[in-house]
Amino acid sequence: MINGKYYVIDAHCHIYPEKIAKKAAGAICTFYEAPNVRPHGDGTVNMLVENGQTAGIDKFIVQSVATTPHQVGSINSFIAETVKNSGGRLVGLGTLHPNSENQEHDVQNILDLGLHGVKLHPDIQGFKIDDYRCLKIYELCEKAGLPILMHTGDSRYDNSNPNRLLPVLEIYTNLTVIGAHFGGWSMWEEASKTLAHIPNLYVDCSSSMPWLTNEKTVEIIRRYGADRVLFGSDYPMWSPKDELERFMTLDLTDEERRLILSENAINLFNLNI
Repeated sequence: MINGKYYVIDAHCHIYPEKIAKKAAGAICTFYEAPNVRPHGDGTVNMLVENGQTAGIDKFIVQSVATTPHQVGSINSFIAETVKNSGGRLVGLGTLHPNSENQEHDVQNILDLGLHGVKLHPDIQGFKIDDYRCLKIYELCEKAGLPILMHTGDSRYDNSNPNRLLPVLEIYTNLTVIGAHFGGWSMWEEASKTLAHIPNLYVDCSSSMPWLTNEKTVEIIRRYGADRVLFGSDYPMWSPKDELERFMTLDLTDEERRLILSENAINLFNLNI
């Protein structure tokens, strides 16, 4: 908790099993072709919690993504087991893959494991948001009430950009999507102007503030509305402590900070705090 009044949830954290964590963390920067950016953590849950405790972060929403269908079950089990052993510090999201032969089973397994949503990464998993293979995922998540935290935006590709996301949001109007990186990494302005009017879209601020001025960050937050923005660090790409300190320099009201730092995540993921 910060200043005794802000309960803090980091809603965007990647974790990996210890034997592959360091390699996976390094691959993040390689994927984004960010030569001046290095991981601010080793991808393990221990470093995440240690860094967050120093910052005053109370909970972390953790996730990973399956790059092949056969990884779905093992990743979801890993996330659920890690959450179980966290003493209440972690909340878990499952993963799905559009090439899975039994999406119904995969979604039911996420529910049975007590996970609170789904993480998808179109660019890493190799699909377009509006690909027909994904429609069953959206249908099942909408029916189950599972929010989807989705990587969105990349000017190098056309997998997860606003033009791909918009039709999905307009068709699956009872599906809640959290568009990571203000709805469009590397195209923040375009994404916010294209998507801000869609009521079932929320966004997080992860992997965005280092590239935006404080003034532009506040402008984008208010374009969406503070009641539709979540705080997220994108650990291990960034340090939760550094990202929280950066967020606290924004010229926001106390109410806006409370919404973004915890209240929106509590409501979206149905958390008991």
